[in-house]
Amino acid sequence: MSGINLHIGTAVPLDIANIDTDQIIPKQFLTGVTRSGYGKHLFHDWRYNDLHEQEPNTDFNLNKAIYAGASILITRENFGCGSSREHAPWALLDFGIHVIIAPSFADIFYGNAINNNMLPICLEDATVDILIEIVNNAPSTEIQVNLAEKTVSVLEQVFHFEIAQHHQYNLINGLDAIGQTLEFSDEIQKFEDQRPAWM
Repeated sequence: MSGINLHIGTAVPLDIANIDTDQIIPKQFLTGVTRSGYGKHLFHDWRYNDLHEQEPNTDFNLNKAIYAGASILITRENFGCGSSREHAPWALLDFGIHVIIAPSFADIFYGNAINNNMLPICLEDATVDILIEIVNNAPSTEIQVNLAEKTVSVLEQVFHFEIAQHHQYNLINGLDAIGQTLEFSDEIQKFEDQRPAWM
């Protein structure tokens, strides 16, 4: 996976708290074992007025032309609660979302996002209020996320966020759990070479 260091993009606001993984990607679409193809079903119940996804809900922000191409999602607390399905970050990434800003995340979703090279950023409610207001007023406003410096910058305002050092390292270097292990491949090989053959 390619890493995240500096991300610049526009944002789409989703001013809803406690969005669970069944809203992000409903269970009836969990039919594949690869990470692609889920974006068209993202927020299915909110994005479409019909079961067959032929009638888009034009009132839903992700369907509005003014937010087309947004790569940052700004939302409210406890994002990603509910079941632990990894398909939730897969659907967001497949749709084009690479950064999510919220006051808080469900723990399992937070880990799944990082393991899939998506950056979840926790900012205070008041800061999220500011960002949502900016994006509502001017959807084309670019937001700059600097993971190395742990900052979110928009319209000359700079907001700092915290992230565990190992999560920061893994995201910058594009490492998932397997990639982390492979960083120690030389040490693993040395250990294996020292083991008796019968073991």
